[in-house]
Amino acid sequence: MRPSDIAGMSIAELRERFLGKGRPLPAECEEALRYDARAGARAVYEAVLRRRFENRAEGQRLRHLLRYESALWEKGVSRIAGVDEAGMAPLAGPVVAAAVILPRQFRPRGIDDSKQVDAAMRTRLCAEIKAEALCWAVGIAAVEEIDTINIYRAGLLAMRRAVEGLSLRPEHILIDARRLPEVAIPQDGIIHGDALSLTIAAASIIAKTTRDALMCEHDARHPGYGFARHKGYPTSEHFAAIERLGVCELHRRSFAPIRQALGLDPVQGELFAPEPAAEPDGESRSRREMPKE
Repeated sequence: MRPSDIAGMSIAELRERFLGKGRPLPAECEEALRYDARAGARAVYEAVLRRRFENRAEGQRLRHLLRYESALWEKGVSRIAGVDEAGMAPLAGPVVAAAVILPRQFRPRGIDDSKQVDAAMRTRLCAEIKAEALCWAVGIAAVEEIDTINIYRAGLLAMRRAVEGLSLRPEHILIDARRLPEVAIPQDGIIHGDALSLTIAAASIIAKTTRDALMCEHDARHPGYGFARHKGYPTSEHFAAIERLGVCELHRRSFAPIRQALGLDPVQGELFAPEPAAEPDGESRSRREMPKE
């Protein structure tokens, strides 16, 4: 493409070529578009500049999210599994965990902690992650297990099941804030890991999307509670439904609000156990400092 071609293109053609189709604007054509007499053409030029800036910013953000992975890659570790769970706080429904091993060059635009991404973006990212992942798996701890072993251990159980479900054995695990004592694989628990590690963020998106879909299915089986909307979390709508309809089989009877609704005394259980001590060899840790810039 030559600079003289810019003047011969309509505004619609310029938008379609450089914005709609995202084709690169040749360096030799930039000045022609920048100083085009048509305001619409100059607006296309400004939009191209904004897109470049956003792409560079996104690239930097994704590189930041790969700091932990990059440190392991430099040591020769290639199969890194990210692990996270969803559904610790709700009053109803299972805990769902996911584990995923991603290819080294995977850079999904917009990926972040699942709580920071809207439902439509989570759905898109989840499909992209599953399609590109070397392998992924989901682990679930049912309501009955939550009530039997407590919510903290149920979360660990779901994450262990997810790791054990992977078709490839990880060489290292990155996990959000905890560690899996029964999994004999080196691992790092990263505080707020779903916001700091791309691999953990990917796992959080799979876990959250899977659990939300399960709660929508439960909504059809238990109409009136609004599970498709609040996903079992302690919202005013959920409390009103419990008061109106009573407790259903999906509710966690070890949680104080549900016990109160059933007229039972609250149980002070060990909901969140203290973090395990570090392994003697230092290979597996419950927490890890962020690598230096």
